[in-house]
Amino acid sequence: MMVDVHETAFVTSTFRSFNEELSGDPFSRLWNNKKTDKWIQSYLSAVSQEEPLTHCVRNRYFLDQIRQLHGNNKVQVLINFGCGFSMYPFLFPEEMVHIEIDKPEIVEHKQNQINQWYSQGLLPKREIHYISADFNSEFEQDVLSKIKNLTNDSSSFILIEGVLFFLNASKTAKLFNLFSLSQNKGDYIGSVSYDATVLKTPVFKRLKDFFHQQRIENLECQVVEDSFYQHLPEYKLLNKENYFTLSTVYNYQPESSVDDILKENFYILQKK
Repeated sequence: MMVDVHETAFVTSTFRSFNEELSGDPFSRLWNNKKTDKWIQSYLSAVSQEEPLTHCVRNRYFLDQIRQLHGNNKVQVLINFGCGFSMYPFLFPEEMVHIEIDKPEIVEHKQNQINQWYSQGLLPKREIHYISADFNSEFEQDVLSKIKNLTNDSSSFILIEGVLFFLNASKTAKLFNLFSLSQNKGDYIGSVSYDATVLKTPVFKRLKDFFHQQRIENLECQVVEDSFYQHLPEYKLLNKENYFTLSTVYNYQPESSVDDILKENFYILQKK
């Protein structure tokens, strides 16, 4: 049977709920559901038992980075490309503005659900603006216009997690050009991607086999080397981390070997 949205789009938020102390996210659990739980158990058995913690660490890293920048008055707007069902808006002070961008069906479902949780008193009110976009289509001009109208030249942090893997190099280049047009000097990007070392690992083969079994086909499976970030003409690379380098920062011990963990790299960039 073909995998649907309830078995894929909720996975990252559910992973973040596995260890709320590590992820720093007490709200992700709201998205948990039995259908996703069943899919996740199959995924963990087939691919990597450590995957939930890698997502917790990723969430925590960007949460801490953005909190620090906001506290130092360097970021006023968080723009989340491929926001999925992440709960970042509720983890920051209410004065921060949020722009959430994803496919129309994701945005519609998320906005409706967030409004329902507002009415139930389960979430604090936040200023969130939703933009529908398909990154595989010609969306740039429409999204740029909407972002410009919403930010009004305020300082911004663009976050792009779990998206580049599903795009190709050409679409990625267009996306980062859009980022540059959307931001001012001194603004930031937080990006997540794999490099080519992951392609040779047993865990990556298991991931592709699992996607095939679940009929998730036509994946780009893009890897992005450090050189891409280092040579962006409009940005400078400030920092790079990954699941292993952050283990001492957040005081946890990876339990699996390097070849059995999907090691994403986390990058912080600043516009020149």
